[in-house]
Amino acid sequence: MKVLIAPNALKGTLTAIEAGAIIQEFFQNEFPDIKTQLVPIADGGDGTCFLLGEYQNLPQVKTWSLDSVGRSKLGFFYFDEENKAALIDVSTVSGLGDLAEELKSPYHTSTFGTGILIKKAIEYGAKEIVLGLGGSATVDLGLGILQGLGFAFLNQSGREINPFSGSLMEDLSHIQLPVPFPNIKFRLLCDVKNPFFGTNGAIPVFGPQKGLKESKFKTYETSARNAVVKLFSKARKDFNDEEGFGAAGGIAVGLSAFFPIEIEFGAPYFFERVQILESIKSSDLIITAEGKYDEQSKEGKACYELLQLAKNHKKKTVLISSGEEGTLAGFDQFIQLPDLNFENADLKEQAVFGLKKCLKKMTIK
Repeated sequence: MKVLIAPNALKGTLTAIEAGAIIQEFFQNEFPDIKTQLVPIADGGDGTCFLLGEYQNLPQVKTWSLDSVGRSKLGFFYFDEENKAALIDVSTVSGLGDLAEELKSPYHTSTFGTGILIKKAIEYGAKEIVLGLGGSATVDLGLGILQGLGFAFLNQSGREINPFSGSLMEDLSHIQLPVPFPNIKFRLLCDVKNPFFGTNGAIPVFGPQKGLKESKFKTYETSARNAVVKLFSKARKDFNDEEGFGAAGGIAVGLSAFFPIEIEFGAPYFFERVQILESIKSSDLIITAEGKYDEQSKEGKACYELLQLAKNHKKKTVLISSGEEGTLAGFDQFIQLPDLNFENADLKEQAVFGLKKCLKKMTIK
């Protein structure tokens, strides 16, 4: 028997690599005769470019940058010399996971640090940036990235606005383009299809988890619309809100004004590059995991896409996830993770214990 272990990250607790290692160790201890293959998966969410860089054995280039509130942080990108492409996760330096609850605020968080990484990658020789949009702490329309690339945003008095000022979108009146202008294109990997504006947009759907109160939705959207008008007027383009523009606080919006972009909904892109189909065909059982499987999972999340491929090849599947919606997801077996207390300091230890406990309920046939 051969088992494919292909978990996604258990968001907020374990990376896909960590979860996969725990599952593989369980099989090695309990079923030593079963062959296992570990392929951690991603779909444009947090850590996607990290996994891609590791799978492709690309060199990791480290460089100092700033986190989403302006603190120094060591960042990195992977560099694909053959294709002159850099792989960067927004969450590497602009991630929500770096912030204590009291620091979460779309008014004061910025993707400026990610812009610094991108600028370094361009200096390194990159002509294309593959940007994983998952796990961002921001709703800044990618203005911070543009500032990191040398764009200057000025207020009505002609003074440059600091990336962490708290009023960048509201006060934006004039834009100065960088000289020389960066010769770069972007491939944006995302795991959600939300537009930026509207009832299903970035502000009401993702704003609260990034510290935006519901009472501020309307004023924040007004400021964002002001910024979008200024961006696209400067670029002499029309703005059309598209699927995926709501990912990572609208990064695709700002970048699309000035650069060629392509949005990739991450799971198919990721699966193709790690040749997951070959692993599925050669396996008898496929085990995957996700922090919480829900209705949004059907919008292209890695576990759902993996299930479709497994069904096409008549393979048995197991899903490990919190919540109860996985019961009706179509997997041959669903094992529910215990609820975690996210206020406790030992959150990761809880997650490890819960996952190990779940594995003992697995039925191996």
